[in-house]
Amino acid sequence: MSEILFQHEEQVQAFFAGINNRDVAAIEAALEEMTSSEAVRALLMLKEEDRTATLELIGPTFAADLVEEIPTEQAAEIVEQLDEAKAAEIIEEMNASDAVDIIQDLDAADAELILNQMDSEDAAAIRKLARYDEDVAGGLMTPDCLKFHESQTVADVIAFLVSDEEEFETYQTQHPYVVDHREKLVGVVSLRKILGSRRSMALSELMAPADSVSLLTPLEDLEDVFDDHPYLSIPVTDGRGRLVGAVTREAVDDATIERVERDALKTSGLVEDELRSMPTLLRARRRLSWLTVNIGLNILAASIISSYEETLAAVIALAVFLPMVSDMSGCSGNQAVAVSLRELSIGVTRPSDLWRIWRKEVSVGLVNGLALGVLIGLVAWLWKGNPWIGLVVGLALALNTLVAVSVGGLVPLVLKARQIDPAVASGPMLTTITDMVGFFLVLSIATALMPQLV
Repeated sequence: MSEILFQHEEQVQAFFAGINNRDVAAIEAALEEMTSSEAVRALLMLKEEDRTATLELIGPTFAADLVEEIPTEQAAEIVEQLDEAKAAEIIEEMNASDAVDIIQDLDAADAELILNQMDSEDAAAIRKLARYDEDVAGGLMTPDCLKFHESQTVADVIAFLVSDEEEFETYQTQHPYVVDHREKLVGVVSLRKILGSRRSMALSELMAPADSVSLLTPLEDLEDVFDDHPYLSIPVTDGRGRLVGAVTREAVDDATIERVERDALKTSGLVEDELRSMPTLLRARRRLSWLTVNIGLNILAASIISSYEETLAAVIALAVFLPMVSDMSGCSGNQAVAVSLRELSIGVTRPSDLWRIWRKEVSVGLVNGLALGVLIGLVAWLWKGNPWIGLVVGLALALNTLVAVSVGGLVPLVLKARQIDPAVASGPMLTTITDMVGFFLVLSIATALMPQLV
């Protein structure tokens, strides 16, 4: 492992040495000097048994900091290998949202064993949060709120804020939320107003109406809330209006990024998060399940070519340009897919926007198709010395680019409307259509212009 370069190489080597010697103090001292990304990278380089031993040796706070930085699916696999009591200690030290994500990814029986080892109050909070999808407010919120009753005073708030600096860090993005005797949210007070008011003043005299979201508010709507308002967090209420938690801007931003990354991976045929430290057979199986589907799709594209064998035999030069037309059109289509997936993820596009999206894509496709068509047409003419070959290839590419951007822009919306994951299915559909249409256009136009080509 010594050939791997880190920013803090000396500390990383001390980390590895500490693991070999099972020296807890040395491991923790090295972790304190390393960046979080270095620590996670070093941990994932270890053999599974050493990784498990390390997390069981070090203090739960150190372990929790490491596990929080690992992608959820693999973090769950790592936690699953730990002793239940140690896993419970680590989960208790984690951010509530991250802890819930891991518990949800565990086998139900393993999750229950860990929860049974935890403090009953912490376990109950995680069970409650685990009922909600990760892309709604209930799954994104933290149950830790800076909450006070309306009868409490400014002095009570200040006393709390100075009583425990470490605990206050949990609430640093929140203003004090105010509830009534039934725990219903009734208002919010800014910290600036708290500091500028008499200590004897009741919060009910200072509070302002508070915006809130429900437990089932989807990620797209949460993004709109934070886009429209300068909030760092927003309170979450249940069906009876009771304050149950708060969603931070950071949590929403992280969830949006994760969704976009997941969709990008799915478009590449990786239907779940993958890291190279995962078992080889697991990674191979996941990729192969996707790649085998493409065999059938490519057979469809090949069938178009086989039906025009005579044209290809007569004008063999066209064979050089077939992959160019399909590939360049596919690139244009993939750009449209990426934009549609991103707009669906952040909520600015809905499946009902088909006509608007198509008009937007066609306008881009016309410009790019014409430019690319002229360019490749000139190349074909100069290369093969026949302007008609240039016309065939250029016209086919221009038309296929229009088809590609239309398919790329619209297919994700259609799949979304039919409750099919657009990130998984859009790629192969686009590839198949652009290949088949591209081959058809080149060969059918060439067949029509055969006297000028031979």
